Amino acid sequence: MALPVARTVHRHLEVDGVRVFYRESVPDRPDAPVLLLLHGFPSASHQFRRLIDVLGSHYRLIAPDYPGFGHTQAPPGFVHTFDRLAGITEGLVRRLGLTRFAMYVFDFGAPVGFRLAERHPEWIAGLVVQNGNAYQQGLSDAARAFIALRPDTPGAEKTVRDLLTLPGTRRQYETGVPAPELLAPDGWTLDQHFLDLPGRKDAQVALAFDYRSNLERYDQWQSWLRTRIPPTLITWGVGDPFFTEAGARAYLRDLPDAELHLFDTGHFALETHLAEIAPLIADFLDRTWSTGYSAVAHRSEDRK
Repeated sequence: MALPVARTVHRHLEVDGVRVFYRESVPDRPDAPVLLLLHGFPSASHQFRRLIDVLGSHYRLIAPDYPGFGHTQAPPGFVHTFDRLAGITEGLVRRLGLTRFAMYVFDFGAPVGFRLAERHPEWIAGLVVQNGNAYQQGLSDAARAFIALRPDTPGAEKTVRDLLTLPGTRRQYETGVPAPELLAPDGWTLDQHFLDLPGRKDAQVALAFDYRSNLERYDQWQSWLRTRIPPTLITWGVGDPFFTEAGARAYLRDLPDAELHLFDTGHFALETHLAEIAPLIADFLDRTWSTGYSAVAHRSEDRK
């Protein structure tokens, strides 16, 4: 009996001097819907392995590692900012020849993905938002305090680096999860392996201090959502210590027709609720891909 487990390939592509690693499923048909999976902190594309196994036979799932994460190799002197992460991701999309895809935006994947959407609305066929914040009200007190850190603040860099330890990485998985036995320790163990590579913590410190640049773009991203009205599925772990349930509900202000599903879990919702979230994604792709939606179609801001 043949089991519907995806065939996945693992490759590198050179983009502006960065050797970008990505994993890609090989679906049963060449015209399958395409979903770009944008990972979060402190993880990498490996966080999507099980999702790719489950859905990759029917959909083309592509998951890259950003510079400073996973198997991607950035050259010495690479400046780690969210603009640069988005630029490298944009370059990868071009090299892959993608002209239309849905985006799964999670955590850091939201600021990367929304920058991509601003630059190329014609590429975007829909959004799957999983604990990917774009609203001030979605920030917890802990998140606000962390984002407020500046390089010249006494003890700020130590605060960031304390988060990059194994206990700090593990807490990001376990906080807000009622049934921690559902969490495989492989996730935080592999994340820490990559964090401990030479130069990786410096990259994460730089991104931590750059995170405020994302808040400065929230109004632009919300305007993009209001005017472009992408089909959107929102799945959210309500125990997330950084991005609160209010951030999930805030999307409905700009996208009243978005589908919202809340789960009693933490930041890495796929780790505990893959069985619930994967069918939602499959149904969403099946219903929205065939409509031919492209975010170049939009309504006027004066109708918001």
